[in-house]
Parts: sequence; structure tokens; C-alpha cells
Amino acid sequence: MQQGVKTILVRCPNWVGDIVMAIPTLDCIRENFPHARITGIIGKNAQGIVRDGPWFDDFIDCEDKTLAGMRRMIHKIRAIKPDMAILLTNSFRSVLPVWLGKTKSIYGYRKDCRGLFLTGGPKPLRRGFRLIPRPMQDYYLEITRWLQLKPPTGLKPRLFIGQDVQKRGDELLQKYGIAAGDKVVGINPGASFGSSKCWPPEHFAATADLFTRQDGVKILLLTGRGEESIAQAILAKTKTPIINTSCDHIDLELLKPLIKRCNLLITNDTGPRHYAVAFDVPAVVIMGPTDPRYTASNLENTRVIRTQADCSPCHKKKCPTDHRCMKEINPQMVFEAGTELLNR
Repeated sequence: MQQGVKTILVRCPNWVGDIVMAIPTLDCIRENFPHARITGIIGKNAQGIVRDGPWFDDFIDCEDKTLAGMRRMIHKIRAIKPDMAILLTNSFRSVLPVWLGKTKSIYGYRKDCRGLFLTGGPKPLRRGFRLIPRPMQDYYLEITRWLQLKPPTGLKPRLFIGQDVQKRGDELLQKYGIAAGDKVVGINPGASFGSSKCWPPEHFAATADLFTRQDGVKILLLTGRGEESIAQAILAKTKTPIINTSCDHIDLELLKPLIKRCNLLITNDTGPRHYAVAFDVPAVVIMGPTDPRYTASNLENTRVIRTQADCSPCHKKKCPTDHRCMKEINPQMVFEAGTELLNR
């Protein structure tokens, strides 16, 4: 298959965490096609996650939610005349611009009525009519197995930081008063998926208070655009002098050097938890409405805290009841798990 393939499209996943979990698949594609020109179709705001890595030579902005955006994508795809496309997404909408862009061969999961537009690909594992949950890292790699590509040399995600981004990150850390010998505990209280994934702000505040009883610990509060109110709610409940990054509008690219600097990350089950895996940063993940089987890979340095709520996992963006799956996780549980990781 490698012979004659000079240009490849890769339609990346939509969610931040899924992009990171797909990196072993990106490694596999690059290692099997070292001389091909590989273009990533990925949201503009998410390109910084994989920028400076070895996987892509170019990017096409993913604009498939509007007709005008779809037309721009089709025009750009036709211009590069792809020999092959690998889709790491499941939707019918994601295959359409690639097919209309006259890509010669298109591979991806055969689901959601898009089989007629694909050259081939695996079918997702099912039990009856239900999908069988499996780690997303394995789910993406299954496409490369179906293509009979050689497995990647590593199965752990890795991220890269360009010199300019690292410099900006260092300048921010200096501005925050974080010195080389400081022990930094990062707190990531947001979740773009929805409020159901969010641990209560007062629990994050209480956890910060517990950690700052230890000598030399500084708390770095990491929030993105639109999460300023979460940061303020935590600050209003804590007695701890927390470093609040919300005014600096940290994007997904600049977030990389900040998480890499942390000695521990306390986080909801959201994208930055996977940054921690990529940078070997210990992480405590507070998980409620999501199924842990989808992220059950590379957990050697991670502690997942869950309770056995009868309604979990529901995968709903907003809790329709009392949010017990998250509220029943208390700060002491998180503190003890984090302390164990810090003291290893």
C-alpha cells in the first residue's frame, strides 16, 4: 500500500483528548509513510496541540459545520490531489468533503451510513446493536491494523513544544512567580464537553487549601476562554493564594508548557488530562458521567477517582438530576491520591 502514496489526508478527531489519544495512530501513519506529504484536517483552535510534531506537513482548517466552510475545505482538498485519506472521525459529515475533494482512496470506520463513500475500513465492535466500549487509543489504531501497516514504535502519546511557545510559557511562569524549585499543582476545573464533567468549584477550592498546607506548593489554576466564571467561583471559596491564569487567555498550544511544568495535575475528565500523560506529569482525574473504558490506556501515572453512582456513566452534557457522580467525590479523596503521586 505504501508504494505510490505521495499525499495523505488525516481527518483528526474533534475533541482535545481524542486528538492526543490518536497520536500513536499519527505516529504509525508517519512511520509507514515517511516520505509522503501528510495534511491534517483539524479545527483551527486545535492545531496547536499537534504543531511542532513530526506528523503533519500542512493543515486544512476543519470547517464542515457550514456550507461555505465545506466548500472551502473541498477546494483545498482538490488542490492537493490526495492519494489517500484516513478518517479518525465517525460522522457522515466528516467523509463528505474528503469524497467530494476527489480523494483517490478513503479509509475509516464503516458506520453512520458512510460505507458507500469509503474505500474500506474496519467495523466497530458491537454486542448486538450496542458498541463495545474500548480505549480510544486502540480504537484509532484499529484502522491502521486493518490497513496492515506496521505498528508504531511506541504506544504512548507524545507532544512537542516549539521554541517560541516554550519561551512564552517560560515568561508566563516567571510572571506568576514560579521558580525552578517550586512544587506546582495544576488545577484544571473546566470541561468543554459540558457541565456534567465539572467537579464543584468549592471542592477544587478545598483541595487547593489541602495542598498548600505542604511546604513549597504553588497552585496554578488553568482555565480556557469561557471558563472565567469557574475560576472566580474557586477563588471566592479558597483561603489559598492561587495563581489565576484566566486573564492570560491560555490557548491549547500555550497550555502545553504550563502543564509540562506541573508536578501534579488535578483535573476533570477532559483534554488536559491527556497532556499530562504525554508529558509524564502525574494526574488525578475526577470522573463522573463518562465511561472509564474509553480512556483506559497509559494510566501508569494517573489516578482516576470515581464513585459507583447508579446513573453513571450517562455521557450526558448536563446532569438532569443531582450530579451525585461528581459531588460524592470529596476533596480528601483527591488530596490523598495526589499526595501519593507526588511522594512516589
